[in-house]
Amino acid sequence: MVEMKEYIIKKIIYAVVVLYIIATLNFLIFQVLSPLDPTKMMIDPRWGLEERELLRKLWGLDQPIHIRYIKYIQNMFTFQFGRSFLSQELVIDDIMWRLPNTILLLGTAFVLRVLLGVTLGVLAASRRGKKLDVLTIGTGLFTWSAPTFFIQLLFLLVFCGYLRWFPFGGMYPPGEPPKDPFVYAATVLHHMTLPVVTLVLAGFGSWALYSRNIMLECLTQDYIITARAKGLSERAVLFGHAFRAMLPPVVTMVALNLPYIITGAIITEYVFTWPGIGRWFLSSMLSGDYPSVQALLFIFAILMIGANFIADLLYGFLDPRIRVGVRR
Repeated sequence: MVEMKEYIIKKIIYAVVVLYIIATLNFLIFQVLSPLDPTKMMIDPRWGLEERELLRKLWGLDQPIHIRYIKYIQNMFTFQFGRSFLSQELVIDDIMWRLPNTILLLGTAFVLRVLLGVTLGVLAASRRGKKLDVLTIGTGLFTWSAPTFFIQLLFLLVFCGYLRWFPFGGMYPPGEPPKDPFVYAATVLHHMTLPVVTLVLAGFGSWALYSRNIMLECLTQDYIITARAKGLSERAVLFGHAFRAMLPPVVTMVALNLPYIITGAIITEYVFTWPGIGRWFLSSMLSGDYPSVQALLFIFAILMIGANFIADLLYGFLDPRIRVGVRR
């Protein structure tokens, strides 16, 4: 137990150090090395020198670089991200109203992608060399290698342009969203169907192939041979023994992919004009709105570090052969 506490404390210290380094690099890239002047998109060309200087002072751009760095570090670690140059609103407010939209879209796609991919991978491994295995490998490799935006544009052309079954983008038709909650939910579901389907289609192959390879390795282990020799059914061997053995690496992959649910899918949100984090991140990058970009990159770093930490702990609980923090 003492070793476990020491391990967690060390991991937390390492995480804070890594996060500080990332935040520093974030500052250097956007506020020191970047040639962009963010005030140019806020200043009217007709303004005089006095108005320009007042605006730079308002945003703290007239201060020495070390003062700006100290304030920046303080703001990042207290989640005071400042105001967006583009919207003139607090960055945290811009994040919070877009975040549910991104989680709804990518969370749904992620759950369906994992369930479909892992299920097909397990079944394909149990039927190695048969039609299901060949079909899973072929389809998975094809959809995994195809560019996501190509699949999405193709679906837009067929199902929106020719068949007109789905809208071209957005969460609801232009104008005010429906007031009735059931109508609103049905409208959003209708608009998110194509993005979710294309994301699942483009991503399930990697999960299927990964799960299949792990399951094949598990099925060759000695304890599987022993279980079959005892007369257990193939179903009991597959799900009672082999599937439990493959859980740690699969759970690790799930944990490492969870941050991407929050950071958004830039291409998907741009293609389907979905009002989420990814589309906003792209527009902020292109417009030089570095307070928003720095905030998103910092949050992404926190999520990735946290996901790795959680994955390490889960390994110790799911695999009895691993004891986190125990000295050998």
